[in-house]
Amino acid sequence: MATLYVENVAEEIYAAIRERAKRNRRSIAAEVLEALAREFPGARELSRRRAAFRRALQLQAAAPAGPGPFPTAEEMVRELRAR
Repeated sequence: MATLYVENVAEEIYAAIRERAKRNRRSIAAEVLEALAREFPGARELSRRRAAFRRALQLQAAAPAGPGPFPTAEEMVRELRAR
């Protein structure tokens, strides 16, 4: 595993990292590693995200499972106001 040293971190950034680490009950190093992993995902994570995105597109394109068609929200509001 590689080691990364960072110098000259602005106080404002360091304070924000320290606060977030405290809120998440982590060390500052663990919080920085989490932020790096979130911003720079590895090949396995990118593959997982792509698969999830493709699945979401499939679900979006699929026909509704239940009976339909349903009225739009605008049609339902008009119906309620007409009562």
